[in-house]
Amino acid sequence: MVIAAVRNRLPSDRTLRIAAVVIVGLLGAAIGMLLGGRAQTPIGPADVSMSLRPSWSGGTVVDIPPLGTLQLDTHRGPLRLDAQIARLRPEPARHLIEHPAELDSLSTTIGGEVRHGVLMVALRGGVVGAGCAALAGLVVFRSWRYALRTGAVGLGGVLAVGSLALVTFNPQSVVEPRFTGLLTSAPQLVGDAKSIVRRFDTYRAQLAQIVGNVSRLYSATSALPIYEPDPTTLRVLHVSDIHLNPVAWSVIRSVSQQFQVQLIIDSGDLTDHGSGPEEKFVSGIGKLKVPYVFVRGNHDSGAIQAAVAEEKNATVLTGNTKEVAGLRIWGSGDPRFTPDKTTRDDNVGAEALLQQGRRLATSLYNSGVTPDVVVLHDPTEAQAFNGIAPLVLAGHSHQRQTRLMSAGTRLFVQGSTGGAGLRGLEHEQPTPIEMSILYFNRATHRLQGWDDITIGGLGQKSAEIKRSLETNPDRTIAPPPSPTPSPPAPAPTTPTPTGTTSPGEGQGLLPRRPR
Repeated sequence: MVIAAVRNRLPSDRTLRIAAVVIVGLLGAAIGMLLGGRAQTPIGPADVSMSLRPSWSGGTVVDIPPLGTLQLDTHRGPLRLDAQIARLRPEPARHLIEHPAELDSLSTTIGGEVRHGVLMVALRGGVVGAGCAALAGLVVFRSWRYALRTGAVGLGGVLAVGSLALVTFNPQSVVEPRFTGLLTSAPQLVGDAKSIVRRFDTYRAQLAQIVGNVSRLYSATSALPIYEPDPTTLRVLHVSDIHLNPVAWSVIRSVSQQFQVQLIIDSGDLTDHGSGPEEKFVSGIGKLKVPYVFVRGNHDSGAIQAAVAEEKNATVLTGNTKEVAGLRIWGSGDPRFTPDKTTRDDNVGAEALLQQGRRLATSLYNSGVTPDVVVLHDPTEAQAFNGIAPLVLAGHSHQRQTRLMSAGTRLFVQGSTGGAGLRGLEHEQPTPIEMSILYFNRATHRLQGWDDITIGGLGQKSAEIKRSLETNPDRTIAPPPSPTPSPPAPAPTTPTPTGTTSPGEGQGLLPRRPR
């Protein structure tokens, strides 16, 4: 009806008819270019998806997870080119790992592969754009003659956009990128604006090494020994101390999809200061499309906790037990709120924190509920749950470590999944991005093993995955008659390698970077 009305009300004036043809042709071409301007091309060991997007200023955006994005002023016009890694091909990635010398040739071949991908996007966008313009003319005007005219207008628009991009093409843009995410603070990788042109060859080679090392992370799982999770295994991703790093969401989403994660547990410090503007950062949880269990850290305010609770896939634990993805999980937020640097050393001492943990552990023990997993933020508080549950998860220290406590409870402390956010810049050594995949037996709900994933921090290019096994997953947990666990030895200042905490645990596939 609407189309018929438009056709019946076509202006009789020749100028207005021409204007209508031009508008329909250009709109059809724009829609066609956005729909058809897509291609997937091999670049090194990865398949990269390229697509056209509307933009006021043109340019190119390249997504390099987990480091961030590069924005290049390659051209002007109403369309922007987006590039993103779609998947990594195991065989080329494995070949690259086994023959590291080929990284040198990779840095020279990537350019040709990128040009091929861009050409495919342009051709597909142009052909589909002209075709959609003609189809729009046929639908609106119900005339083959008008369809040819709108198709010609659409083709003219496509050629105009392409010509504008060619005329304004800036080859120097590749050495003058703008960065987002962790790349904004990686002078070791890209250098300052004055030296980046002189260091372009080195820079290009380092980008090739990044491609190789990220490939290493995803392909390493096929070679991990001993433990093969069966289809019924429950896969849980443990993250902690994201500290407002937006790159963490990309890494978490990618790892969740790659490992088919069914549940994410966050042991706190999602934000840095717990302020109102930081509440928007929480929306990244909903985009993960995976159940997300959260306990508040000492950098998270009550408002942040409330914002997390509003996400449909989130469960916030505040001293209670919830069953999520088949696991009974008890958790409680950090009793402190110390977001500022002046209070970062905590205004609650270790002994007071341990006493708080003992009170919570006693309450949980007296309730008669034995959870499968306990989640807290600070490891000091978590130590009080020795004998109360088979597994206790924590964070806070930004250093991954794990050990079996005296009553059979495993304490698992996660590193910083956000590379400690901007706070990682305060240290000479970068804080790595760390997270772990925990494998649970779905029938017994006991931990069977885990994969520790480590990605180098700012300025680093390393990527490592290490598998460890639980030597006695069905061991008996022996709580005392009245749970008053004595304080264990202070947590070490350096991380205890998970591969050596107990005999028989898996050894790392790749050497760990010294910290």
